Amino acid sequence: MNVLLVKPYNLSDHIQPSLGLGYLATSIRLRHKVEILDCIKERMTPRLFGLYIEKTKPQVVGIQCYTFDLYNIRKMLRSAKRIGAVTILGGPHPSAVPLETMDFFRNKLDYAFQGEAEIGFSKLIDKLAGIKDCSFEDIEGLIWRKHGDIRMNEKHFTKDIDSLGGVAWDLIKPQAYPPAQHGAFFKKFPIAPIMVTRGCPYSCTFCAGHNVSGKILRKRNVQNVISEIKMLYDDFGIREFHIVDDNFTLDKAYANSFLRTLKNMNLNISWAVPNGIRMDLLDDEILILMKETGLYLVSLGIESGSDRILNLMKKNITIDKIKSSIAMIRRHGIEIAGFFIMGYPGETKKEIKKTIDLSLELDLIRANFFIYLPFPGTESFDNLKRDGKLDDVSLKRFFFMMPTYTPEFIGRDELKGLQRKAFLKFFLRPKILIRNLMQVKSLRHFKYLSARFFRWIVMPETANL
Repeated sequence: MNVLLVKPYNLSDHIQPSLGLGYLATSIRLRHKVEILDCIKERMTPRLFGLYIEKTKPQVVGIQCYTFDLYNIRKMLRSAKRIGAVTILGGPHPSAVPLETMDFFRNKLDYAFQGEAEIGFSKLIDKLAGIKDCSFEDIEGLIWRKHGDIRMNEKHFTKDIDSLGGVAWDLIKPQAYPPAQHGAFFKKFPIAPIMVTRGCPYSCTFCAGHNVSGKILRKRNVQNVISEIKMLYDDFGIREFHIVDDNFTLDKAYANSFLRTLKNMNLNISWAVPNGIRMDLLDDEILILMKETGLYLVSLGIESGSDRILNLMKKNITIDKIKSSIAMIRRHGIEIAGFFIMGYPGETKKEIKKTIDLSLELDLIRANFFIYLPFPGTESFDNLKRDGKLDDVSLKRFFFMMPTYTPEFIGRDELKGLQRKAFLKFFLRPKILIRNLMQVKSLRHFKYLSARFFRWIVMPETANL
């Protein structure tokens, strides 16, 4: 079959390859023709997408779906149905709320997957092509309709993730991506993200990652990862790697083994962990190895300047631990970017201001202040839904820079004002401003950074999205 895998257009700041689509492509490419289309990279709006598939006529359109993609995807599915394509969704949103996803798209969506989809997706495409004789009930993670009812199979998480093969990098062409990847700044270029482990055993109340990758940590064979890095280095000219795992350092023995092997390769690379790592899993030994292998920046989910809010978030960390961990990392000459959440349920204005104050106190080179979003599938979402506090939430404006939900006694304009204040107070300090300006690599890089500044700080909430 002729299969088109799509990363939909949205306001994301991160123009980076989709590893998920790369693994899906590998799962079917030996038996089917497959193409990967990154609509963010290609600046392909839903209207332009409709024109594209009118020309290319794929038989199957599979789309990666986050919650903030819903309305754009609905337009894309409408175009896909006009050419008679089979439509399939996967990713965080259908994994979190499968029934609601099928209801939202109605007859525009044929199938969806929850959890990891490589195994089930391959079976479904083979079944649609008449290659495989199996029932829908035997397809892992599948969500489908039968006699008007929505049926769904259990989520599937592959134990041996090496068995899934590698990413279809030749279809992605990572060297063609612009200097606008996760983290905004970089040391070397071009950049490719890699996944080393899957799964997260933690229970942060604002995160729904376990819906997609499960609670159990699974690790790739070290030599498998090293081979991928060497291939990207030699064949695609990649000189910086971003490890995008949720918990790269969870198994310290594994992480140390990987880093020692990487060190022995003696490649001229830099790398970072822009998705964040657990600071309570770091020690001097692993930080030394990280630095020696080219690590220059770690991102940390600090989240709040209030121990009370950290406890509500189930972060299992305190302000004192945050301060000591950051001091340890900085002793090794590694830069730190901090993630903060503003407007968490139950949070007060005083606690938000404590978060801003903490960001200024810590030795960070960068900080990102995310407005809390009630992601489906999270504990905080379930609590708000139970208490009837999600009625005013608009999924049309479901972005980190826009107040979709606000705690009691904090207005939307006020919360947005606090976010702007946090960004400006942090970055307009002369030392921080100069350090970041010195890391701008080119005029093109500066233009992408300027676009982020506009979207996060200048763009009015009434902007046409």
